[in-house]
Amino acid sequence: MKKVWLKNYPAGVPAAINPDEFRSLPALIGASCAQFAELPAYTNLGTTITYAEYERSARAFAAWLQHTAKLRKGERIALMLPNVLQYPIALYGAMLAGLTIVNTNPLYTARELEHQLVDAGATAIVVLENFAQTLQGIIGATQLRTVIVTGVGDQLSWPKSAMVNFALRRIRKQVPPWEIPQAVRFNDVLDNGRFLPLEPVPLNHDDIAFLQYTGGTTGVAKGAMLTHRNMVANVLQSAAWVGTEARPGRDVVITALPLYHIFALTGNCLTFVKLGAHNILIANPRDFPAFVAELKKFRFTYISGVNTLFNALLNTPGFAEVDFSALRISLGGGMAVQRAVAERWQQVTGNVLTQAWGLTETSPAACINPFSQQPFNGSIGLPISSTEISIRDDAGREVEPGAIGEICVRGPQVMAGYWNRPDETTQIMIDGDWLRTGDIGRVDEEGFVFIEDRKKDMILVSGFNVYPNEVESVAAAHPGVLEVAAVAQPDERSGESVALFVVRKNPDLTAQELIDFCRKQLTGYKAPRHVYFRSELSKTSVGKILRRALRDQLRNELLQKSPAEVANH
Repeated sequence: MKKVWLKNYPAGVPAAINPDEFRSLPALIGASCAQFAELPAYTNLGTTITYAEYERSARAFAAWLQHTAKLRKGERIALMLPNVLQYPIALYGAMLAGLTIVNTNPLYTARELEHQLVDAGATAIVVLENFAQTLQGIIGATQLRTVIVTGVGDQLSWPKSAMVNFALRRIRKQVPPWEIPQAVRFNDVLDNGRFLPLEPVPLNHDDIAFLQYTGGTTGVAKGAMLTHRNMVANVLQSAAWVGTEARPGRDVVITALPLYHIFALTGNCLTFVKLGAHNILIANPRDFPAFVAELKKFRFTYISGVNTLFNALLNTPGFAEVDFSALRISLGGGMAVQRAVAERWQQVTGNVLTQAWGLTETSPAACINPFSQQPFNGSIGLPISSTEISIRDDAGREVEPGAIGEICVRGPQVMAGYWNRPDETTQIMIDGDWLRTGDIGRVDEEGFVFIEDRKKDMILVSGFNVYPNEVESVAAAHPGVLEVAAVAQPDERSGESVALFVVRKNPDLTAQELIDFCRKQLTGYKAPRHVYFRSELSKTSVGKILRRALRDQLRNELLQKSPAEVANH
């Protein structure tokens, strides 16, 4: 496909970037820490660290991992943390020690956590104490040798650090009792590491920086191998797009999406370190009144999120009184931005809500709209620097310009493959280096990409991927279930939610009973919110359940129901 999108690139955005500018992510971050040493890097709950302080703490963490934990290049370390200062410190420190990072959702159930740690072969973990009890239950099944536990307040200034930890442990009772004999505290690691030498670890583009877990048509979570080249390239691509007017020391970034999610990891944590920005970490974005109160403290210039987050902010009292005078970029990704939300966001903030698109497998950015785009156009944007888009049919052949087919991506940010799953890697790659995304779309004559549908059965809940096979395997374990299928149901708040079609083995099985059963095994966003009982499920001639037929049937039925009737299911 001809690169027709280049003619619509914003001024200053290059057609290509040079991934060889940095040999690794630590080299990129280190350059920024040297250049912006005295500027603020991160703020969380009122405590700010400069780039120089950030690097000192990361180096201490890395030295401890090398000399005390005896971790070697290429070993996997899991980070099970929300948006607290400990996350960027552990991230940079682990990379300085040459480790591969396994980002882990703190809300994982024991079953989900065990699968990820075992599959990755993780030998170390940094976990927030609020979730240590979950780890305790499955640690014996893993290869973990090193366990580092931290409290929310550990890196905050005194006396707030003690106050926050006391409140969470004793007043709010948000830290369940746990006992892991080999566990050490994060602050002790930093204190001891400051007196240890850091041995340089040679890293190159082919070394794996992250095992970033995602699902697939099999429903089994698998690690996308994101190399240092992949990540350096995507940081440079994103920085080229958002940084044409970067102002180190004056750009203030709001990071509310969890840093363990690839969108925030690259788009906020790494890209804006490259640009010397001041990153405001929101530890609990679900507390919207507190979130709005935090926004009022800063003249922020950039905010990213998913459609549901922007919509919730717009409906939080006091949001309209926030100072938006410095806001330059509002970026939505992870799920489709709704036109009504985009229009209202612009009315309230005076800033265009711009849409972007990518996948875990693309590190993640692949397409971004120009930030001056007026008005909201429904497109996922233009292919970014050094990125090509091809629209293919089921046989892998490129379709005519403007025709609809599967969106395929090629560029230096495309993953090296799935960890220990060469067969699945082969299935998703064509012609060697083209990634089949599973999204159905088209490219218009101006080069803007539009998504029309999804080829795969993935359910997208507030920007998080939910794979039907995983939900179905949990639901099918209930003794009252004979057959089950999981599909996406449109949802005003989350874009989509999980709905189950069920054939009962036990006629007394209730929807709530099955939902409660699933919630014990699945992270909250994966758990079904609706259950529809049927006498039989639509199948192919060979007996395969037709999820797409069930999904279409559900949407037709919902069009004829009132919101109250839908809520009662």
